[in-house]
Amino acid sequence: MSARTCAVALGSAAVLAISATGCADGAAAPTSTPTAKQAATVRVVDPWVKAADKGMTAVFGTLRNPSGTDVRVTSATTSASPVVELHETTRNGDGDAVMRPKKGGFVVEAGGRHVLSPGGDHVMLMDVAKPIMPGDSVRVSLVFADGSRKAFEAPARSFSGAKESYRSHDHG
Repeated sequence: MSARTCAVALGSAAVLAISATGCADGAAAPTSTPTAKQAATVRVVDPWVKAADKGMTAVFGTLRNPSGTDVRVTSATTSASPVVELHETTRNGDGDAVMRPKKGGFVVEAGGRHVLSPGGDHVMLMDVAKPIMPGDSVRVSLVFADGSRKAFEAPARSFSGAKESYRSHDHG
């Protein structure tokens, strides 16, 4: 056997020996991969923002979670607004629809979806920095309970379907 062949064989044997000793203590090799960041598992489907000249507006769409674990959106950010909140629409004692911050954020169940819609849960943009015109695009970043972020573009469009007036509600 040549010196080179002998060196390669010896090196291979050493690698095998070191590999074998790593499992020799009876510890099993990991069988699962680390949990993926929550943002990586969620898809934002058909996002859009209601066009607004000033004041308040909202972002809508569907959050899909094909993973086997629930995820929680805890906040959101955008350069289009200095104040962004996760909101829900509920009924007050008089039966009127009122918007308020969603305590605990939005949970997207494992294998499920969470719809953000006018008259329902939504991402509220307050004191928009400049007019958001139909056709504009607003970049939004959702923040998840594990600190991960999911950025997406929401095209602006005119909408008057729910006849909501964001300016007339108390958001505190």
